[in-house]
Amino acid sequence: MHFNNPRIFEINTRVWLRKKKFHSLADIPESQLDEWKDLGFDFIWLMGIWKTNKEIVAQYCFEPELVSSYTNALKDWRTEDIIGSPYSIDCYEINPDLGSEQELILLKEKLNEKGIGLILDFVSNHLSIGSRLVKEFKDIFLPADEYLFRNDPYTFFKSPYNSKEYFAHGRDPLFPPWKDTIQINFYSAEARKFLIDTLIRISNLCNGVRCDMAMLSLNNIFYNTWIGALKKYGYEKPEKEFWSEAIVSVKSFKPEFIFIAEAYWDLEWQLQQLGFDFTYDKRLLDRLAGNDIKSVKDHLHAEREYQQKSVRFIENHDEDRAASKFGKEKSLAAATIISTIQGMILYHDGQFEGKKIKLPVQLGREPFEKEDDRIKKYYYKLLRITKSLTFRKGEWKMLDSMPAAISDFSFENILIWQWKYEKHLIIVAINYSNATSRCRVKFETPEEKMIINLNDILNSVSYERSVEEINERGLYIELKPFSSHIFSTQI
Repeated sequence: MHFNNPRIFEINTRVWLRKKKFHSLADIPESQLDEWKDLGFDFIWLMGIWKTNKEIVAQYCFEPELVSSYTNALKDWRTEDIIGSPYSIDCYEINPDLGSEQELILLKEKLNEKGIGLILDFVSNHLSIGSRLVKEFKDIFLPADEYLFRNDPYTFFKSPYNSKEYFAHGRDPLFPPWKDTIQINFYSAEARKFLIDTLIRISNLCNGVRCDMAMLSLNNIFYNTWIGALKKYGYEKPEKEFWSEAIVSVKSFKPEFIFIAEAYWDLEWQLQQLGFDFTYDKRLLDRLAGNDIKSVKDHLHAEREYQQKSVRFIENHDEDRAASKFGKEKSLAAATIISTIQGMILYHDGQFEGKKIKLPVQLGREPFEKEDDRIKKYYYKLLRITKSLTFRKGEWKMLDSMPAAISDFSFENILIWQWKYEKHLIIVAINYSNATSRCRVKFETPEEKMIINLNDILNSVSYERSVEEINERGLYIELKPFSSHIFSTQI
């Protein structure tokens, strides 16, 4: 399945099914799939679908920092609400609490019939410390010894199956290890084969994978993270990157299968070159949150291919809720920005309702939050506007905002771009500031007309403007704080 500028919707599956009072994936009604189609989603990401280890929850999911996060999110949480991280995977079998493999395949088929693809998680870096694979396939994990364990018992641990064997916990080198996980060894041929075989099997269940912390699998990153253990055991750096091998292997027989990388540290371009179809664009989120309009404009001047492979978002399960992080008005302006630029657009369950509470991934129940009707209406209108062919197949181009008057520098607050598809032109203007701002902008106009009709499809208002004025001075635009226009016209 191939889409231009696709829209993906992330669902915390375990929590979402409970909220909807569905017993399993089989209970998801046709009407829900129709709503996703109506809102223009090209992919549904069922986050947290795989089997976890319930028996390790008590040991690893009640550390003080986690308990504090549970209380912040859900005041009345109980022990049974803590169901463990969906990224501490036992094995790549569907969690029996969510349904069967056959139910998952049936859901995929129903989604595909409506032109929607199914995305599932793939966590290359680690598995659950309680995974049965620790016993069955120990050669795929990063080994350690008693010396490493005694010097760093937080990073290394003794095998629960053999007191003479030691392994490493999965980790990001900038943070403490994830103690409920075991690190996979990317310098091991057995590990690479295991992961690629797993991906090939997963590819029969979905249309693509969102690859957790994809940059941790890169040869240099892995070496710098685990240099001590790798040298001790004499592991040589592989000739190829894991992702180039894995993606080529899967796409050799499923060329339309989608690979999405969660990526940071400015390694997005490198991962795209290794074959990823899309990579996270966390830097855009940070710039939007930082109120640096110039840096946002500069960011959107990146190469076209890079932008089209970027995943734009203002929230997901790892980030604070947009309504909380930005505030209502600014969050809607930020949503308008990400929804009307190139690339894959990621939305998160609860975002449209204006939810403010970030839920720790270990929690199986979410708190009640009243829906914000205005936010929901705005998002639904925005989604229906941006599912049009012009946003999907058109050419995107940044436009230059110009001063509306001498010494009026408020034009710098306004972001403007256009989409053009055949004779249809859409102009998007967003005042990304807390002050009323004005500008002028020039764009392509019809040659044979003196008057152009600009239909603001976001605000349901139409304007007639002089073509001569637009050509000579530019269209005059005035926008209140964090407000936007989406003009539709024929040229």
